[in-house]
Amino acid sequence: MRRIDLAIIGFGNVGQRLVTLLDERSARLARDYGVTCRVAGTASRRQGAVFENEACADAFDVIGRLACSPAPTRIVVETTTLDVKNGEPATSHVRAAIAAGCHVVTANKGPVAFAYEALREAAEGAGVRFLFEGTVMDGVPVFNLAREALPAVQILGFEGVVNTTTNHIITALERGETFAAALSRMQEEGIAEADPSLDVEGWDAAAKAAALANVLMDARITPHDVQRRGIDEATGGDARRALANGRRLKLVATARRDSAGMVSCAVGPRELPADHLLAGLDGNANALILETDLLDRIAITQLSSSLTQTAYALLSDIISIARSTEPV
Repeated sequence: MRRIDLAIIGFGNVGQRLVTLLDERSARLARDYGVTCRVAGTASRRQGAVFENEACADAFDVIGRLACSPAPTRIVVETTTLDVKNGEPATSHVRAAIAAGCHVVTANKGPVAFAYEALREAAEGAGVRFLFEGTVMDGVPVFNLAREALPAVQILGFEGVVNTTTNHIITALERGETFAAALSRMQEEGIAEADPSLDVEGWDAAAKAAALANVLMDARITPHDVQRRGIDEATGGDARRALANGRRLKLVATARRDSAGMVSCAVGPRELPADHLLAGLDGNANALILETDLLDRIAITQLSSSLTQTAYALLSDIISIARSTEPV
């Protein structure tokens, strides 16, 4: 049995659900992959930093101690909150882990949206993996699909509904709820954060669009390069008018490559024909449509979203690392 030691940086709801999920799937991990996972350290703003039950100075201290672990596979799990200004401190956590010789998995969009190319090259140079399936559409294998199942295919563009909170709110607005009431209900149900500005102002979708464009289209952009418009009180009237005309309003993220090879991204409310795939997404459903050169258009749909699905994305990346580092 091969041991994997983990350090979870940002030990909030997602990190804690990952711990319980690892316990729930421990027998299967041992049976199918011959590995056992141990959480050796954690770090968070509220609970402080700990490694092997000893207090640490900070997250970087935890990463340094993990690097000295005798376990054959060491993985830093980065789940801190997105900072849409510059992707920090998550990007620095990822960079420190790679420099220390640790693999990295993250559900934080920041590192991929702000520094994907540099981090990818650093990971390749250090001989470690940098994986991020949980950054877009929870556990749905968007990046793994492109990486593993679409060899020699070029992705020319995409469009998608990728933010759960705004899709919930727009659906509620169509039913006649006010924006404030719909948002409050999303917060009460734990779907929207206490500070929902990242969602309703379109920043979360912009970060996801940048991450998708960087990884799938080699765009080399940040969320600040994405043309962005969110939703507000006026969106209710727009959504109801669209519905009355047999159409649906959705917050859509798009990317296209022009004839000069430049990639442009946008996020904003858009009226869609009723028979459009994205128009049929209600509540917390998400979907992404990839435009490709060889396979035309490919759709990936997620009908629900939950904490478990995000934690599973981290688990799936951990398993990918376990499989790629199997002893010869």
